[in-house]
Amino acid sequence: MHRPVSNFQAEFERRRGHLRDPYVRDLAWLLDSPDVLDPEAPQWQGKIATLFDHQGAAIDNWLIELDRAPEELRALIDSHAFARLGRYSELLMAFFFRHQQILHAHGLQVRAGKNDTVGEFDFLLLRAAHAGPPALLHWEFATKFYLLETSGAGRDADFLVGPNLADTLGAKMRKILERQLTLSSHPAAQIHLPQAVASAQALVKGWLFYPRTEAIGNVEVANSGVSEAHCRGYWCALSEVDSISGAHYRILPRLSWLAPSRAPFNTCIDKDALLAALNAHFEIDTLPVMVATMVQRGDVAVEVERGFIVPNDWRKRASAFVQAT
Repeated sequence: MHRPVSNFQAEFERRRGHLRDPYVRDLAWLLDSPDVLDPEAPQWQGKIATLFDHQGAAIDNWLIELDRAPEELRALIDSHAFARLGRYSELLMAFFFRHQQILHAHGLQVRAGKNDTVGEFDFLLLRAAHAGPPALLHWEFATKFYLLETSGAGRDADFLVGPNLADTLGAKMRKILERQLTLSSHPAAQIHLPQAVASAQALVKGWLFYPRTEAIGNVEVANSGVSEAHCRGYWCALSEVDSISGAHYRILPRLSWLAPSRAPFNTCIDKDALLAALNAHFEIDTLPVMVATMVQRGDVAVEVERGFIVPNDWRKRASAFVQAT
């Protein structure tokens, strides 16, 4: 299990600051970042996956070489037109699993008929067993970003809500555990499986965000099923933006939410420009905005903190959403 870190951005910069290609940095984040969920928490029924031993020198050297010559990875990503962060993350992980020579299938759809899709295997992996043929594993993969709702009613997974108020961490995990991880037992799935699935688990990466008024590093998550070591950020309302520290910022588009940001310093904006951009956004949109606080390192800037800026009525709407679900 990952040990807690007080600031994942600083840890990532220490370990991976030499990486320059954004796709390679995002892949490194997927490999390095602590799991969102605690595999030992009883509510997950032993169905939480964690990456195999991936922190060794061989993978470190592979990432360095990939950063020097990222053409194959870039070609894979650029050949897909998508806007979903989850799909982008899946492609990065598929690239890694293929390199590890354990990928049997990725994104494999199961149909019971021409117009009847039963489900889809995110990943079928072949992992060496102690004896006999490799074991076949089914992994569902999710990269998620949730904000702690602040009504005070609770702090379990049902009170961690998506920024667009479309789901909660609890609801997402129930769907994965009760529906998606049972796919291999469906009769229509059998023709896709070279052998019985030995284990079906979920690998969940992401960041969780806590109210700016609370100490981000010390928010109590006991009994929530969340790993103590997860990546953390803050959230605050538009009216509270003045409380954000720092002098340089970047607004991060959705496909840049994975690894801590690293960018030319001249792409940063100051607090006044940030406020102007946020006000313009919320005049026409209610979706929260991801903002990274940056510090200068020569001619580049690196992220030291991140958070969601939400509309001023988001707290009220989030509380109502949680109560209704």
